Amino acid sequence: MSDNTRTFQLSFFVLIALTGGLAILSSTMSKTPVLPLFAESLGATPAEIGWIVIASTIPGILVSFPAGALSDFLGHRRVLLASLFVFATAPFLYLFVDSAWQLMAVRFYHGFATAIFGTVATAAIAGHYTADRAARLSTYSSITIVGRSVAPFLGGALISMASFGAVYVACAVSGVLALAAGMFLRDSAPGKKQNAERPHFWKSLMTVLRDRGIMLVSLVEAAQYLAFGAIEAFLALYAASLGIPAWQIGIILGVQLVSIVFMKPLMGRVSDRVGRRRVIVPGLLVGSASIALLPFMSGFVGLSLLSLAFGLGFATVTSSTAALVADLTRDGRFGSSMGVLRTVMDVGQSIGPVLTGWMVVVAGYGEAFMLLAAILAAAAVVVVLGLGGRRPARAHPPQKLNR
Repeated sequence: MSDNTRTFQLSFFVLIALTGGLAILSSTMSKTPVLPLFAESLGATPAEIGWIVIASTIPGILVSFPAGALSDFLGHRRVLLASLFVFATAPFLYLFVDSAWQLMAVRFYHGFATAIFGTVATAAIAGHYTADRAARLSTYSSITIVGRSVAPFLGGALISMASFGAVYVACAVSGVLALAAGMFLRDSAPGKKQNAERPHFWKSLMTVLRDRGIMLVSLVEAAQYLAFGAIEAFLALYAASLGIPAWQIGIILGVQLVSIVFMKPLMGRVSDRVGRRRVIVPGLLVGSASIALLPFMSGFVGLSLLSLAFGLGFATVTSSTAALVADLTRDGRFGSSMGVLRTVMDVGQSIGPVLTGWMVVVAGYGEAFMLLAAILAAAAVVVVLGLGGRRPARAHPPQKLNR
């Protein structure tokens, strides 16, 4: 690899990581913790607040798939810039909101930014890197998680010291900076000839949808995020039902986040060395075991250790799923394949809290956690049996990719 190519790869990764970190910081700060508080100040009812909260998740299911395929057709940069335009403009709209329905509309518009950017940025990284694909994807993910983690503290401080408006001004600053950084992104390495023909839009969609391997990995990702969404929503409530104080509940959930941030890049490197399935299967089993043991723990230390273990399992699985989908992608249709992965993942994450909430009401926390554990165990079986006939996921997939 020439020095120019190395420099390009470094600058591309630094730019897309910086852009993603700023964009996710802006997006997360606009909703945590300000969104329900702002909605309540507008006189929104609890039902309306619920719709306001989920308004931004709907675009993820609607556009992740077509946005990814469109990026294969138009190039990643154009579609990324379109999403960054939404990141930069949406925060200003909050400043003019004076009713719950207006807030819901703004949240719906804002949701397109995260849905499009998350899919296409992942596809762009997968297309630029081969030997260290999982490590790059995992490091990028950890950087965005850092932005997501800082946002609630910054937003809460701005509400306390200033106003709701100050939070959205800060969101706007971060969004505009993300757009500015994104302007410097390029689609491919210097000196590499562009394909004379980009993949046809509908052909890309159909090719990916018919790929059994990609669909199975997407279902495994959905199962992992189903469990993650459920634990995120109900572990705190379960701990509170045991009489654990709020500050300790914060630690229980915090150790999970810390483990994800630090473990994902490490497991991405392991995945690049030993193969995707050898990492994904143990991660699913660790996650399954940690959830299954939750009903048998009633203290702060035990729940903290299981939360930490679940975070490790989650980081291990998600460090490799996107890379495995990229390895299975043919003819450079990374946008289409990542769009499928993200869409199915969003569906899984949306189902998790609803399914778990129903189970808690019907049968209690113990049975609900056992169901989640069974889902992750079944996902491990899918990886072992369902993907056994596919070509091995390797650090160096056979197709030529941008480097």
